[in-house]
Amino acid sequence: MATTKWVIDPAHSEIQFKVKHLMITTVTGYFKTFNLEVETDGDDFTTASRIEFTADVDSINTNNEQRDTHLKSNDFFNAEEHKQLRFVGKKYEAHGDNAKLHGDLTIREVTKPVTLDVEFGGIVVDPYGQTKAGFTVDGKVSRKEFNLTWNAVTEAGQVVVSDEIKLHCEIQLVKQA
Repeated sequence: MATTKWVIDPAHSEIQFKVKHLMITTVTGYFKTFNLEVETDGDDFTTASRIEFTADVDSINTNNEQRDTHLKSNDFFNAEEHKQLRFVGKKYEAHGDNAKLHGDLTIREVTKPVTLDVEFGGIVVDPYGQTKAGFTVDGKVSRKEFNLTWNAVTEAGQVVVSDEIKLHCEIQLVKQA
């Protein structure tokens, strides 16, 4: 069977993360610049032989310029030295429309195995004749495992930023001719 290449449709995709602030509210952020390429046998994603995702750290956006600047600093991502974060998928285990995607996430040159929950939305042909595939991807990572260790404690002893980062991605891929 012929190898099919899929690329992300950035206009119909979003890469989101959530983190607890002061352990009482959640702050949401996005990466505005990212790329994803997938190779499959035909249209069968269970055969994915290549899954490579990158996000530009400098494109981080939490709707607060001061916080974004802090996240890009050496306290967190160090965007000047570590321009991208990267995920390379190793295994896609499908169970109906749900799957587990196992791979390696690299942030600040630290690579750790990560398992993500994937919901397959299906494949359709859009009004322009393009074949599209949709996915919702969720997961959790420990930021401290990737050397994102900055923290502070309030006078009352509350942690300012939680260790657990929740990931939520809406992914639309476009089949390449």
